[in-house]
Amino acid sequence: MRAALLFLSPLLLANTDTPPPPTVTPAQAEPATIPDPIKAMLDAAMTSGSEAEVQTIAKYAASAAPESAEAIRRIAGAWREARSAAATRTLQDSGFFDLVRGRVELGGFYTTGNTSNVGLTLAADATREGFQWRHKLRLLADYQESLGITTRERYVAAYEPNYKIDDRLYVYGALQYEADRFLGYVSRYSGSAGAGYTALRSPRMTLDVELGPSFRRTAFTDLTEENELGVRGKLDFDWRLANGLTLSQDASAYVQNLNSTLTSRTALAAKLFGPLSASMSYAVSYESRPPIRRVNTDTTSRASLVYSF
Repeated sequence: MRAALLFLSPLLLANTDTPPPPTVTPAQAEPATIPDPIKAMLDAAMTSGSEAEVQTIAKYAASAAPESAEAIRRIAGAWREARSAAATRTLQDSGFFDLVRGRVELGGFYTTGNTSNVGLTLAADATREGFQWRHKLRLLADYQESLGITTRERYVAAYEPNYKIDDRLYVYGALQYEADRFLGYVSRYSGSAGAGYTALRSPRMTLDVELGPSFRRTAFTDLTEENELGVRGKLDFDWRLANGLTLSQDASAYVQNLNSTLTSRTALAAKLFGPLSASMSYAVSYESRPPIRRVNTDTTSRASLVYSF
């Protein structure tokens, strides 16, 4: 009998119902190893919604707790991915006018070069940042009158659509109208298309560069006209120096055989309260071959009050 039991024991054990292993959740399989103070700081940074703060906290937390570095990087990476996905959904689901941001600027200017005047300036900018398209619109008017005589009158209207190929590379179009008889032309129409690239993007700095062929048609005050192909280049740099303080540098060039134009604008904006801020800017415009009795370089200094929306 004993021998029979010994012989049958493997079969009896094989037929016995063995309970399945306990289910282990990811949290149980990989217990949290991030110290509570560091986890609290990381949670606070993620709650604030600032990617720069999350990046900074994650960087120094990983150095302070090397044994938790991988868990810290994983949590910060998951937060960034979720935030990016939410932003993408917002862009996809929003209406055209829901994502329009802009500003209106009113102030005074002082010019040197072909004219030396003090007058009023009015400008408006609007940008619509969509999922695949970006639209930019800019309007500018400078006007000055003395003793019933107009001594400064300049108008600019520009529209620039961008089609995003990826998160940095895009294709642009640019259309611009200018009128400034004190600089020697009644009207100037410019058109360009080409490629743009976001060379620098961080929470504090952005740098966009563009390059492409161009065409300009200029009607001068001496009744002559100029139609010429060329090359257009543009640089757009923004630097947030501190909370509420931003430095921007914009430069563009139309390089042509007969007459090339270079423009540069440096501006410093300081937030006052609510949607209001103060802005000071200095712009330089250079024409390689201006009309007769005109100088090559003009400068415009502006001080303005800006309302953002």
